[in-house]
Amino acid sequence: MHRYRFLLTRQWVILTLVAIALIPTMIRLGFWQQHRYEERTARNNLVSDALHAKPVPVERLTSPGHAVTRTEKYRTVTATGTFDTSREVVVRRRTNSDDEVGFHVLTPFVLTDGKVLLVNRGWIPSNGVQTAFPKIPAPPAGRTTISGRLKADETTAASGIKNVKGLPDRQIMLINSAEEARRLGAKVLGGYVEQTAPEAKDGSPEQITDPGSEDAPLNYAYMIQWWLFAAGVPVGWWFLVRREIRDREEAAAEQKPEETEETAPATV
Repeated sequence: MHRYRFLLTRQWVILTLVAIALIPTMIRLGFWQQHRYEERTARNNLVSDALHAKPVPVERLTSPGHAVTRTEKYRTVTATGTFDTSREVVVRRRTNSDDEVGFHVLTPFVLTDGKVLLVNRGWIPSNGVQTAFPKIPAPPAGRTTISGRLKADETTAASGIKNVKGLPDRQIMLINSAEEARRLGAKVLGGYVEQTAPEAKDGSPEQITDPGSEDAPLNYAYMIQWWLFAAGVPVGWWFLVRREIRDREEAAAEQKPEETEETAPATV
C-alpha cells in the first residue's frame, strides 16, 4: 500500500475532498435542471393547449376583480364593443420582436353591457422621446368585434418591472386591471387581452408576437450533462491517481541506476 501513501499528502487530501464535494453538487444541479425541464414542459403544454382551444367570449373566463389563472392565460377570447381612445394610455419601456424600445398601446374597450375590457393593441416606437405622449394610430371606429389572447394582470413580483410613480400624463409601467378600474372609475374585467384580430391598418400598432415555447429540451440536455460530470469526477480522480503512481515509479526507476553506479566498487 506504500504506492498510495501520497494520497495522505496535503495536496491530494484537498483534491480528494474537492472531488467528493463535487459529486453530490453536480447530482443536485442535474435534479434542478430536471425540475426546470418539467416546469417548462408543463408551461409549454398549457400555452399550446390554450392557444389551440376554441375561442370563447371573454366574459366566460373573466369578470371584474377576477385573477386570470394559469389555465385561462393565453386562451383566445372574443369581445364586442367600442374602443374608448379618449382614455387610452401607453405602457412604457416595451420592446418589439427586434428588441426596439417603445410603448404598448392600452385602450379601454367598452363592452355592450357597459363593462370595460383592457386591450393591448400592440407596440409602437417611442422615436427617442419617452416623456411625450406618442401619436397613436386609431382603432376601428364604432361597434367592433375583436379577438385576442387573455393575459393576467402584471405585477412587479411577476414581471420584475418597477411600478414607477410620477410618470408623464397617460403613461403607465404595468398593465393592471385593478389600477385601471380606479383610474377609469369603471367595472374593468380582470386581466387584459393582447389583440390579434382585426389586424391594424398598415401594421401599426405592431401586433405582439405569439408567446412561443420555452426551450425545455435545453434543460434536459443540461440535466444529462451534470449527471455525466458527476460520473466523470471519480473516473478523473482515478486517472490522476494512476498517472501520479506512474510518474513516481518512473522517477524511482531513473534514480535507482544512478544510486547503483555511485555505490558500485571501483575496479583495478
